[in-house]
Amino acid sequence: MERRIKILGTGKYLPKRQVTAAELDSRLGLPAGWVEKKSGVSTRHYVTNETASQMGAIAAKRALETAGLSMHDIDCLVCASGTAQQEIPCTAALIQEELKLTRSGIPCFDINSTCLSFVTALDVISCSMALGIYERVLIVSTEIASVGLNWQQKESSVLFGDGAAAVVISRTTGTETSRILGSSMRTFSEGAHYSEIRGGGTMLHPSQYAKGREADFAFDMDGRKIFRLTSQKITDFVDRLLSSVSLKKDELKAVIPHQASGMAMRIIASKLSFSETQMVNILANHGNVIAASIPMALHEAIQQKRIARGDRLLMLGTSAGLSLGGIILEY
Repeated sequence: MERRIKILGTGKYLPKRQVTAAELDSRLGLPAGWVEKKSGVSTRHYVTNETASQMGAIAAKRALETAGLSMHDIDCLVCASGTAQQEIPCTAALIQEELKLTRSGIPCFDINSTCLSFVTALDVISCSMALGIYERVLIVSTEIASVGLNWQQKESSVLFGDGAAAVVISRTTGTETSRILGSSMRTFSEGAHYSEIRGGGTMLHPSQYAKGREADFAFDMDGRKIFRLTSQKITDFVDRLLSSVSLKKDELKAVIPHQASGMAMRIIASKLSFSETQMVNILANHGNVIAASIPMALHEAIQQKRIARGDRLLMLGTSAGLSLGGIILEY
């Protein structure tokens, strides 16, 4: 379903602490160059004392500034993240608190489909906006991966970074052409346990952590199985999405993928036959920032003037579940 929605502004925040591939080589007792070769990441950022809501609030302020708006111009705040600051309340409410809007009444809620959370939020919220429920919405993805990594799993632990990105969207007015052309999400739960954190919910309560279940509370991923299943599904998924909006691949100005890993980026480019100029790749100096990866890459593409108004973009990613998701929009 086409929706007349416009991206008004974007912003991002990266923690000051930079962690290099060489530092992780040393930490993990690996040969020099191993981490960068396996991950495709030369530098990622880790929090020191920042919280997810603090990072999200900074990114939100920057996005609002770019859009020429204040927080009082927003009628909904959505946190679209794969990690939560705490179980209750939602991280969006804590971001509102950081923005000193505790009495504003602006509705706040979270949407979590792990790495696809931003894409899912944009899809769901744009439908609400098309129905006239909201006029301007702030979507924030803020992620702290570094606290939950399993350093025994070297290939996955070296992929991730921390950070936040925010996007302000509004209903398109007048003769502007900005719009969402189409979207799709498909879940194949045969891969539900290929990427997971088992502890922390109602199945394994946090009280179980110190009872020999520590590994269940850290990130667990079988990268090979994820790549295999994704490779089987992604070509048909993208072909169907493009067909639904009557577009060909060469009509896309940019492809903004989830920055999962160097290998994942290569799979997307080669299997789907996207050119190097189409692919927006910020992995090397950001790492995999979970749901914040796609809005961060969008922000960088806009800042670098790689996309302009009227250009057609594909936001594409995978997430735990295993899910594939994509949105095609005219910027």
